[in-house]
Amino acid sequence: MTLDPAEWTALLLSLRVAAVSVALMLVPGVACAWALARTRFRGQAILDTAIHLPLVLPPVVVGYLLLAGLGRSSWFGGWLHATFGVDIAFTTKAAAIAAAVMGFPLLVRSTRLAMELVDERLEDAARTLGASPWRVFRTITLPLAIPGVVTGVVLAFARSLGEFGATIVFAGNIEGRTRTVSTAIYTALQTPGGDAAAWRLVLVSVMVSFAALLVSESLARAARRRLGVARAGGAS
Repeated sequence: MTLDPAEWTALLLSLRVAAVSVALMLVPGVACAWALARTRFRGQAILDTAIHLPLVLPPVVVGYLLLAGLGRSSWFGGWLHATFGVDIAFTTKAAAIAAAVMGFPLLVRSTRLAMELVDERLEDAARTLGASPWRVFRTITLPLAIPGVVTGVVLAFARSLGEFGATIVFAGNIEGRTRTVSTAIYTALQTPGGDAAAWRLVLVSVMVSFAALLVSESLARAARRRLGVARAGGAS
């Protein structure tokens, strides 16, 4: 199976968009997960619902909302264009933002569940010994939740890699700029005689996603083994 130059471009762009989207969502995703798992505040249910809303909304709705909020005709998008000459909609940046918004709930959910499983008594003991909240998070909560964080990162990466609806509305389908594997498959299906190209891209997409999930499972198992060894060493 050999990809032509346009298909390689779409694949590499998809990988770059997915990587950038994970980089965009990683810190805020872990922070939101910690806030939902370890704090109680007014409006928490609203925040939780808003974070997970992209999972239930049609992706085209998410894309339209992003376009309405960040497009050049919007207040913020117009201000960015007028002040800095920056356009977001129908650029590679738009594809990364759309993928980040769609993958964000998966990262938060996986990380939150992992943090909720961390024994709070360990954190309480560290605070009793004088550790600051940041040090407790950095040395206890996050290391023990690493398997969940890794799983969330890879799931978000895979989701970003396959994003279509929000991307095509907010970023478009511009060859070499915003045409990812998903939109390239759509284009091939709309082109007479494009079935062969569509099949090649589908197979590549399946293989990359499968590899991402295998890596996720391997990293999560390795992290669990390290945590088990650390706990055994601490107990001894």
